[in-house]
Amino acid sequence: MKKLLRFSAAAVGAASIAGALACASAAPSQPKAVEPVIMGRARDTAWPVKTREHVDLWLHGFALLSNDSSAQVPLFRRGYRDDLTVLKNKANVLTQLDVNHDKLSRQLTSSRLLINAQFVPFYFSSLEEMRAAIDRFVASNGNPGSAKTPTESAQFAVLGSYFQSAADRTWLALFASSLWDEDTKFYHSYWVQQQRERANVIDSTTSMWEHLVRPRILRFLNNTQQRDGDLILSLPLAGEGRTIGAAGGFRASVAVTFPNRPSDVPEAMYVLAHELVGTITNAAIADNTSPAEQRSGAADRISSAATVRGGLMLLEKFVPELADGYARYYISATGATPGATPRTQIAALFPIPDAIRDAMKRQIDSIDSGI
Repeated sequence: MKKLLRFSAAAVGAASIAGALACASAAPSQPKAVEPVIMGRARDTAWPVKTREHVDLWLHGFALLSNDSSAQVPLFRRGYRDDLTVLKNKANVLTQLDVNHDKLSRQLTSSRLLINAQFVPFYFSSLEEMRAAIDRFVASNGNPGSAKTPTESAQFAVLGSYFQSAADRTWLALFASSLWDEDTKFYHSYWVQQQRERANVIDSTTSMWEHLVRPRILRFLNNTQQRDGDLILSLPLAGEGRTIGAAGGFRASVAVTFPNRPSDVPEAMYVLAHELVGTITNAAIADNTSPAEQRSGAADRISSAATVRGGLMLLEKFVPELADGYARYYISATGATPGATPRTQIAALFPIPDAIRDAMKRQIDSIDSGI
């Protein structure tokens, strides 16, 4: 996930949530132990593989409104918007998301906070829960004082961190109502069909994760405070996943691509590796760039390439049999054709300063050693 999306507004949201929960738990009329409304609350299995309709629906809406085809690794599956538009046209479906497309898209592309609002669904357990919270938030004009319960305070904190101005909340109201219409007329039936057709993919992904990848990277997960969370297969995603950390009582979630076939299951592991090295990548960039480079945005521009390279380092260290496939996958994500030496090719396609490369490698080695 690109730094802009994963680490800026997401962090703001976590901090706001933590504050809201702390304030709420201090109220004498409320119970002290509050379980926030999140997806995948059950902790019987560490990092279970899941699918979530409301996550896919929300990302689907952003994918249809966005145009990131110029990105080296697009934020959504390459061709997703066109493919889904063709399906809707064949079904002769027109929704409010289509009607309001241009208006929503213009404001979305001009606002960093709105782009970051792609993370909203990860803080809710279902479409019904998310829809109710958004309706209450919009009706109260985002007033946190109108929240009636600790859970509602946490929900408002999430939404308020992304939709801070009246204009942002107006955009949210139009986007949400358009998205609910999209779901009713098209997306729900499409999503259910995809779950049926890919049921064996979910089983195969769970098997590879639980029997190969997770045991190999368990020490890395534990030593980077990523012991538990939800691994979500998401239809709109490809090489860029979405990650929220465990904070403010909320469970960590990593959304990765949903492979088409059982033979494509390693792709989900590739994107997971890419996501798991985010904090390492950020630390290496912060330690090896100047304040001037950080202020100018030069450091941020390194982030995407460094994360791709970091994911490869992680697999080379712990699951080396997946390393060449990872390199070929991210080469293909750029639109290039993988060659005979994909690891050499990926270094050329995603160049990063030697100091940052070496710092990431040292970090991974240190984490493996428990340092």
